[in-house]
Amino acid sequence: MFDKTSQRTQLYNTFGFFDVLDLVNYCKQTPNVTNVTKVHALAFKVGVLAHLPTATSLVIAYARAGRYLLSVAIFHEVFNKDVVVWNAMMTCAVKNGEFLDATGTFMQMLRERVEFDSVTLVIVVSNRLACLQCVHSLGLKFGLLSDTDLCNALINAYAKCRELCLSENMFVETEVKDTISWNSMISGCLSNNRSDRSLWYFKKMVLCGVRLDNVGLSCAIAASTCLQDLDIGKVLHGFGLKNGYNESSHVSVLNALVSLYYKCGDINDAEIVFKSMYSKDLVSWNTMINGFASYGMIFEAFSLLRQMQVRGSVQPDTVTVLAVLSLCAESLFLREGKSIHGFVIRRLFGLDVSVINSLMNMYSKCNQINKARSLFVSLQDKDLVSWNTMISGYAQNGKPTFAQNMFKKLMYECLECSLSTVLAILSSCDSHESLKFGESLHSWAMKLGFSISFLTVNSLIFMYTNYGHLRASFALLQSVSRDADTACWNAMIAGCTQNGYFLEALETFKFMRREAYAKHDVVTLVNVVSACGNLELVSNGKLVHGFAVKTLVDDDVRIKNALITMYGRFGDVDHAMLVFDSCHNRNLCSWNCIISALAQNKIAQTALHLFQNLEFETDEITNSTILSACSQIGSIRNGKQIHGHVLRSNFHTNCYIVAALIDMYSNCGRLDVSNHIFNCLQETNIASWNSMISAYGFHSKGENAIEIFNKMIMVGEKPTKTTFINLLSACAHSGIVNEGLRFYKCMFDEYGVEPVMEHHVCVVDMLGRCGRLNAVYEFIKSMPVEPDHGVWGAMLSSCNYHGDVEMGKKVGEILFSLEPKNAGYYVSLANTYVGAGSWSDAVKLREFVDDVRLKKPAGCSLVDVG
Repeated sequence: MFDKTSQRTQLYNTFGFFDVLDLVNYCKQTPNVTNVTKVHALAFKVGVLAHLPTATSLVIAYARAGRYLLSVAIFHEVFNKDVVVWNAMMTCAVKNGEFLDATGTFMQMLRERVEFDSVTLVIVVSNRLACLQCVHSLGLKFGLLSDTDLCNALINAYAKCRELCLSENMFVETEVKDTISWNSMISGCLSNNRSDRSLWYFKKMVLCGVRLDNVGLSCAIAASTCLQDLDIGKVLHGFGLKNGYNESSHVSVLNALVSLYYKCGDINDAEIVFKSMYSKDLVSWNTMINGFASYGMIFEAFSLLRQMQVRGSVQPDTVTVLAVLSLCAESLFLREGKSIHGFVIRRLFGLDVSVINSLMNMYSKCNQINKARSLFVSLQDKDLVSWNTMISGYAQNGKPTFAQNMFKKLMYECLECSLSTVLAILSSCDSHESLKFGESLHSWAMKLGFSISFLTVNSLIFMYTNYGHLRASFALLQSVSRDADTACWNAMIAGCTQNGYFLEALETFKFMRREAYAKHDVVTLVNVVSACGNLELVSNGKLVHGFAVKTLVDDDVRIKNALITMYGRFGDVDHAMLVFDSCHNRNLCSWNCIISALAQNKIAQTALHLFQNLEFETDEITNSTILSACSQIGSIRNGKQIHGHVLRSNFHTNCYIVAALIDMYSNCGRLDVSNHIFNCLQETNIASWNSMISAYGFHSKGENAIEIFNKMIMVGEKPTKTTFINLLSACAHSGIVNEGLRFYKCMFDEYGVEPVMEHHVCVVDMLGRCGRLNAVYEFIKSMPVEPDHGVWGAMLSSCNYHGDVEMGKKVGEILFSLEPKNAGYYVSLANTYVGAGSWSDAVKLREFVDDVRLKKPAGCSLVDVG
């Protein structure tokens, strides 16, 4: 109507003040800058622009149409402004985020001595404490605190400024408290981490008979969620049902209930509440998806995301994408993560830096660090989280040098670092080459004040333990021992356990129990159990098991898994099976532990039977362990079935499973298949190289093993202790003594690998097989460490093979003192006597074995035709 009329200039005179005012008010309700401009022009031509109601409405209309500067221009053209115009201008400034302009307008208002009212003070209430107290004083001075709206604004603002006491004082002084007053107090306590007070105000509100609304009940439910008090939450749920808060108009209450149940450990009830909702908003869907994500219920979360998209009433936003991406941060779900990435590109969520950071994190954890780097490079507005994600990603993917270079670039960019930066870069210091860099980081963290954080202390303890600097680790722990939490002690114990310092781990645990205020938890006992298992301390391990039962943590699946592994290392398979059978909440790790325990103790058939009854999808540990079991019994038929399963499960590119396949086929006599698998590898790692060297050694093809070793060195792969054990063994089985001795001598000088007992055993075996028994004896005497039963056992086998009775007798006596209950040594020496024709000595030894009731397990041979 206005457009048609405005085209007729002859009708301008028919418009009066009220007609223009009606048009301006219409523009306020449906803001459109074109219409507002036309009405502005009409008001100017008609001559009603000077009227205060028209000017006030135009100020508001322009601001609502997104033209805040035009609002300011009109405001400054108005003469004799009243309080309504001033309030309108300040409201526009606040709603457009121009808080300083609002404060400046108020100060100008005071300078011009314009009389303000309570509405003015409500508008200018700021989240800055100084301004807030000024407004409070003005309200008190001019007697405006009788206005409930002003009091509510002050209550809310004080709470936002973290001044809960002042907020509560204001609430007490409020003469007429309405629902908003109580809600402000309830939400204020909640935002200040005083959930108990929040519930107290809610209870008092109910007792006072104040009318409730969605806000108060939602905040009360949120408070019970923060307190992790499901009982109170259920009471509030019942209260809500009784008062009709289960209808579609109360969706915020139902969203709070979904959050309550999943955060308090009851995901099933959360799902029931979600499904009972007639109308779901975006928060409803996001809350439920986050709930599934927090429980690792990946398929349920993706199913819900698909439902959300199919229904179409609500579309995913950034929060939805972030929740789902957090689930894709492991290799099994990389495909789903890539589909979410495509969705992000289509919906232009890629403009949000938090989404890109989440994608980078996903690709990093899925071992796709190059894709993460591409995203990082393409990101124009990188924030600190972007840098931290890349540093952490490089560290997680075994690229510490890249992580450290990225950190140096961050320093060059002069961005302010956070605690997350410190933790990310410290995780990259996991090798001796990084020692100096790690020490520099320690100094840098101290300089910036990050070293007082227990998280930093934990990372530093772990770092120094990795380096073998136990003194530095203990010094750090002792510096905070009085205040150290359980995580600090766990970092020390776990660091010792994971780096082979098992005795030190047990000593730290004893010190913790004796001196520390912190209590042990499941993580503590898991590491202590692991240390006992590795040291084969049977009595200590059983004591820790009893301690776990006594302190009621033995029901935790992590403890059960650690105990299964421990008993497996003790050779006590019966106890391992008992623990496994008593575990009611088994996970894949539980099955892996028991299958591994059986395989280690040469009970391969039972391991295969358990594998066939596995209740979970296999992973790389399951497949590599069961392949080891197939190797033990030479079952190529079962091995081929597992190989087929590996191919179907898309694990055939996993280097560790490939190494297990090479071992299996080699042990089953199919060296040609092992060689084919190795040659087809696109990417090799140290495990695959070691397996191939071992395979050639097993088949007495030492020259081929040496050739593989040389190729490995040429491609830049660093040999490990296992590499040299396999290589020396290959030389021993092939009679390549001089070459084997050369590798033994150069392994430390050229490759930095310090010989351990297994290497000495290989040299003894190598010399003994070619009959150089005197050289063997001299080598053992010159060893830098005390020889163990493995070294003397290898020499006894050589004496038996070459019929050297005198040397055999001497070595046998040493072995009998080391392991008096090992029947195998007595049998080996008896065979030596028989080979030399000394039947009387052999009979005496056999009779002694029978008298002391020693038994040697009967050997057997298996041939599996595949």
